[in-house]
Amino acid sequence: MGMIAGEASGDLLGADLMASLQAQHPDIQFYGIGGPRMQALGFESLFDMEELSVMGLVEVLKHLPRLLHIRKHIVRHFIDNPPDVFIGIDAPDFNLGVEKRLKDKGIKTVHYVSPSVWAWREKRVFKVKAATDLVLALLPFEKAFYDRYQHPCVFVGHPLADRMPLDVDVPAAWQALGLAEQHPTLAILPGSRGGEVARMAPLFKEAALKLKADNPALRFLVPAANAKRREQIEAAFRDVADVTVVDGKGRDVMAASDAVLLASGTATLEAMLAKKPMVVAYQVHPFTYWLAKKLVRVNRFSLPNLLADADWVPELIQEDASPDAIFAAVKGALGEAQQDNPARFRALHERIRQNASEQAAKAVLELLC
Repeated sequence: MGMIAGEASGDLLGADLMASLQAQHPDIQFYGIGGPRMQALGFESLFDMEELSVMGLVEVLKHLPRLLHIRKHIVRHFIDNPPDVFIGIDAPDFNLGVEKRLKDKGIKTVHYVSPSVWAWREKRVFKVKAATDLVLALLPFEKAFYDRYQHPCVFVGHPLADRMPLDVDVPAAWQALGLAEQHPTLAILPGSRGGEVARMAPLFKEAALKLKADNPALRFLVPAANAKRREQIEAAFRDVADVTVVDGKGRDVMAASDAVLLASGTATLEAMLAKKPMVVAYQVHPFTYWLAKKLVRVNRFSLPNLLADADWVPELIQEDASPDAIFAAVKGALGEAQQDNPARFRALHERIRQNASEQAAKAVLELLC
């Protein structure tokens, strides 16, 4: 089987899928591009996965010649040594091009993790249809989207829902963070990338000052993705009392808290799986926001609200994400404004907890029958 994973999250998905496939067929050979987790299971990586892990327009343009070189050679290798099936794991900008070339040569192709075609640039679905025989979707509404376009898609569930327990162990989270005394606690997650933290941390700091003035007993936990983010966060929150910056451990931080204030992204799903009241706030460059309004087709942007198809979680974007608005929404989340959400979130957790890697393996093997 051929596979390409473009970043660490894809390497984890790929390793879990390989393990499920190997449990049924121990003699399967895997080759392509993968990371250390996949290689630990016997995967033959023909290029360093890190070379594909570039983000942002400027960085992609800088590395474009090398990316095109890798894609040309990996496609040629797969054509010369055709796998029974090729599985592109996420990384659609790279993988869909590979999948299209291989499908044109009669090789079965699967794309694992749907691009967000349901949210913006919907016409990309025709590119997905042309490139793939099957899409493995992590979210149930994605399958409904592909059904509308009559393209094979299997909802396999979300791996995060498999990894996170249905019942949150709050005392264990407190212990993992070395916290002894219990105080009302707010988790603040301003993002994991430098530009994102630079935009959101000052805004969240202003809201934190208002929250602290309103409730002097309130404590704040802020996870930092790495040393550079820690420096940014510590500088931004210098004037706020009772802030603890934690290296990593984002899930423990959420589990130990009474509510979560966070920027949009996968962290909203993690907060939902931790069954925590939350407020989602986000700001982008004005031009980016103007362009997004032209292209985005959904009215909600946090994963809990998208899964629920309802406004369970406050979403504050652009000019609506003011310190005063964030303060009011978080105060409500710490109070009783979202008292129904933990039970609702558990139901959503159960809905997307499908044992994703086993479901994905089953779908791939059925494609080969």
